[in-house]
Amino acid sequence: MAWNALAPTMTQWLRQDPRDYWRMPVVRVGVTGLARAGKTVLLTALASVLLAPGALNGRVRRATIAESGADPIPQFPYARMRAALAGDPPHWPARTDSVARLALEIERTGGRRPVRVEFLDYPGEWLLDLPMARQSFADWSRDTLARLESTPSHESARAFLSFVRALPKGAEASDALAETGHRLYRTLLASLREQDGLSFLQPGRFLMPGPGAEPAWMAFFPLDNASPLASLLQQRFDAYVDRMRTTLMDTLFGRIDRLIVLADILSALHTGPAAFADARTALGATADALRWQNSWQSTIGALFRGRLPPPTIGRVAYVASKADHVAERQRHNLRTLMGNLTDSAPDRRSQARAQAFAIASLRCTEDFVWTLDGHPVSAVRGRLLGDDRLTRSYPGEVPPEPPGPAFWTHPFLALPDFEPARLPMDRRGMPNIGLDDLLTFLLEDVL
Repeated sequence: MAWNALAPTMTQWLRQDPRDYWRMPVVRVGVTGLARAGKTVLLTALASVLLAPGALNGRVRRATIAESGADPIPQFPYARMRAALAGDPPHWPARTDSVARLALEIERTGGRRPVRVEFLDYPGEWLLDLPMARQSFADWSRDTLARLESTPSHESARAFLSFVRALPKGAEASDALAETGHRLYRTLLASLREQDGLSFLQPGRFLMPGPGAEPAWMAFFPLDNASPLASLLQQRFDAYVDRMRTTLMDTLFGRIDRLIVLADILSALHTGPAAFADARTALGATADALRWQNSWQSTIGALFRGRLPPPTIGRVAYVASKADHVAERQRHNLRTLMGNLTDSAPDRRSQARAQAFAIASLRCTEDFVWTLDGHPVSAVRGRLLGDDRLTRSYPGEVPPEPPGPAFWTHPFLALPDFEPARLPMDRRGMPNIGLDDLLTFLLEDVL
C-alpha cells in the first residue's frame, strides 16, 4: 500500500475510540460559504428533505431531529426558521452569525442500525481564514494591499491606504499605531462587504468576531515593510493564525467528514466584474486550502509535534445557490461555472471527492417560455416580496466559464427579490432544486 493511501487510514485509527463500535455511527457535514449565499435556508431545507417520509427515493425510512443534550454547541433553530418560511406571508429568516449544530437520527431502509447525521453551521467569514494558514505575514500583507489598491475607491479605502502610505519605514512598535491601523482596516472591510458586495475579506473574525472579549493580538492590519511596527503586527498575525488552527481547523474542520461550500455566483455576476473577480478569488483560495494532503510526511510530522493531523474531508460539495432565478437550461451552465471556479475535477493530490452543484434551497419560481422582442426565451416567474402578482424575469445567459471583458459591456442578470414559496401543510419537504442530488453525493455511502 502506498504511503499516501495509508496515511488517512493511520490517522483514522489513531483517532478511533474503542467505544465507537457500540455507538450509533455519526456522519458530520460542515456547512459554510461566502456571505449572503443562503446558508440558513439551505440548512433548513436539508433537514426538511430528510424529515419527509421516504426521503431520497426511499433510502431514508424515518428521520427525527436529535436532542442537543449537553452539547456545548448551540442547536440550529430549525423549527423557528421553517416557521418564518411558512408564515403568512412567508419571509426569509434572519441569517445566523454563530456556530450551530443540527443533528438528525436517521433510520435507514433495509434494517441496518440508525445513523446520526450532524450538520455543523458556522460563519462563512471564517472559511476565508483558511488560506492564511499557508501564508507568512509579509506575503499576506503584500497580497492584501495589492487587492485593496484595486478595490472601489471610497472614503474608508482612502482613509486606510493613506494611513499605511504615511507610515515611515522605521515606524515604531506602538500599540496606538497598531490600534489606529486596525480600526481603519476593519472599517474598510465592513464597507467592502456592505457597499460593494465583496467576499474575500481577511481575517474573517474582523467581520464576524467569536464569542467573548477580543484579545490584544487581534489588533493588526496588513503592512508591507520591515519596520518595528511590522514586527509587532507579524507577532499578532502569527497568534491569530495559531488560534485559527486550533479553533477552526482542529476543533471544527477536524470533526467533520464532509463539507458544503455555498456561494451566490449569480449575484456576483449581476453586481459586476469587481464582485465576480472577488468571488472567484475567494472560491479559488478556499478550494486550494481545502485540498489537505494526509501524506505520510504530514502525519508523522504532526505526531512529532504532539498532535494529530486534521483528517481528510472525504467529500466537498461546492454549491451555487439561487438556481431558481435562472431557467432550467441555464442551471447546467451555473453548475459548470462553479466547477470551473473551484477546480472541482478529481485531484490525485487529495483524497477528497469534490463536486459542483447548482441548487435552490427553497424554489421561488417556475419556468416558462417568454416571447421577448418576438423571440421565445426560457425565463422564470415568481412573486416579488410584498407583491401577490407573478413577475416575469429573463436574467440572461449564464457563462459556463469565467467571462471575458466583452461579457461586462451589456447589462446582465437582473435578480428580483422573490418571496419564499408557500410551503406544503403536510410533512413533505420544501420545494427545491437539486437537494436530493446534493444529499446523495454527501451521504450515499452511509445510506
